[in-house]
Amino acid sequence: MKLTGRAQRLTILIGENDSWRHKPLSAEIVHRAHAAGLPGASVFRGIEGFGASSMIHTQRLLSLSEDLPVAVVIIDSHERIQAFLGQLDELLVEALVVLDDCEVIRYTAEGGDGQ
Repeated sequence: MKLTGRAQRLTILIGENDSWRHKPLSAEIVHRAHAAGLPGASVFRGIEGFGASSMIHTQRLLSLSEDLPVAVVIIDSHERIQAFLGQLDELLVEALVVLDDCEVIRYTAEGGDGQ
């Protein structure tokens, strides 16, 4: 697969402890993105943050917080991201979903350019 040019970035901000049917919500989102044929999804674990609850979650040594912020990022064409959004409706209870336009400089699957 080769993706270059104008694209859309979907960022889903959730908590580390958020779950779907007893498994991590981030894993469910990644598996659904894979099943939908999207080119990739990455999960990033934050070291500190707060959301709608205004409670600060941090990885600092003296803190007992285990519900750190997590961002799931997916980039694809506008049409494919829009088609995928419907799958999030049943999964997300407390989350921030951000869409922004971006430009992909280069994304190729292994062997895509003969390298």
